[in-house]
Amino acid sequence: MGGGGQQTEPGEPASGKAKGVYTWEEVQSHCSRNDQWLVVDRKVYNITQWAKRHPGGSRVIGHYAGEDATEAFTAFHPDLKFVQKFLKPLLIGELAATEPSQDRDKNAALVQDFETLRDQVEKKGLFRAQPLFFFLHLGHIILIEALAWLIVSMWGTGWILTLLCSVLLATAQSQAGWLQHDFGHLSVFKKSSWNHLVHKFVIGHLKGASANWWNHRHFQHHAKPNIFTKDPDINMLNVFVLGQTQPVEYGIKKIKNMPYNHQHQYFFLVGPPLLIPVYFYMQIMKTMISRRDWVDLAWSLSYYFRFFSCYIPLYGVFGSLALMFFVRFLESHWFVWVTQMNHIPMDIDHEKHRDWLTMQLQSTCNIEQSSFNDWFMNHAVISEGNFLFLFSLKLVPYDAKHGIPYRVKTLWRGFADIVTSLKSSGDLWLDAYLHK
Repeated sequence: MGGGGQQTEPGEPASGKAKGVYTWEEVQSHCSRNDQWLVVDRKVYNITQWAKRHPGGSRVIGHYAGEDATEAFTAFHPDLKFVQKFLKPLLIGELAATEPSQDRDKNAALVQDFETLRDQVEKKGLFRAQPLFFFLHLGHIILIEALAWLIVSMWGTGWILTLLCSVLLATAQSQAGWLQHDFGHLSVFKKSSWNHLVHKFVIGHLKGASANWWNHRHFQHHAKPNIFTKDPDINMLNVFVLGQTQPVEYGIKKIKNMPYNHQHQYFFLVGPPLLIPVYFYMQIMKTMISRRDWVDLAWSLSYYFRFFSCYIPLYGVFGSLALMFFVRFLESHWFVWVTQMNHIPMDIDHEKHRDWLTMQLQSTCNIEQSSFNDWFMNHAVISEGNFLFLFSLKLVPYDAKHGIPYRVKTLWRGFADIVTSLKSSGDLWLDAYLHK
């Protein structure tokens, strides 16, 4: 067993102790909630206790318990030298020399090719952000919000002007959602603290949401995209069945919480209209209060104070509440149609322990570039925050060499695929429900 495997208590620091030598079989046995090891660059770490203090949340790091987390570790941490100091006390050993660098049956050649590609992209500066661009983006959001208020404050609150105001506010909210995404990924400034501060301002003060709620949820999505029980973005609360596996499983078990064979139709009634104004904001408030996240709650309340201060004098209490709900109703449509292109039509399944590139590409589609698409989908969101779009042309050879498809669609094809995929999954469920 690769040197016998030095035994340590879960979470016990290894400093001052002889380091062990482990096999992948030993590492993979430590994947429970109360006993978690992972591997980074062939080094074995016991993260059992550290996971509770992990800034990104215990779940995102726990998703890699018993696995090689090298590629995820590199992708999630812009400053690798800084985070090394947190790893050092968790080190308990390394992989045996006879063990491969990749766990399970991952393609070593593909992993190496992608590492080489990443180095090339970094040397060309494609990961280097331009803060001016993001502040101009922020400025255009504030300008749109100001214009919305000026229209109704100067020319009245008739139906047409109120509708125009609502569309402008929904546009500002959507664009603020895209902007906070980039700061939340710590991808704008070199200093993480600056990114965190602006992130809290944009998502808290401009949107009334929570930075920590978003981080803990969204990082899981990127860590394990479109993987059941690990990616919260595909947790449909039994309202929809997704992919090709889940519908059959539900059908065989005779689970019929909804008429899933009609989900492509009722999607229009419960998906785009309700996700943000109902589900997200109920979850956000519950999370901030239950976790006693008073800082995020204060940022969120500053949004409500600003909004009601502006619109109660014009619409009254109930009118301003109705305006807020309608704005979020409009924003929710925008958000759902854009983001679900990278969820519903893509590969959705249980954990298959794929390598990082394969996992990302099979859950990602790109949209043909245009000035409108760039703005409408926030430039980077066209590949859901995965930096793949920066060097999409360089990924074409990977399709031919390794057989990993890199999908590029028109905007309208992306929208249509959401509905057709829901119908296909619903048909799979009905067939399994009736005949299996």
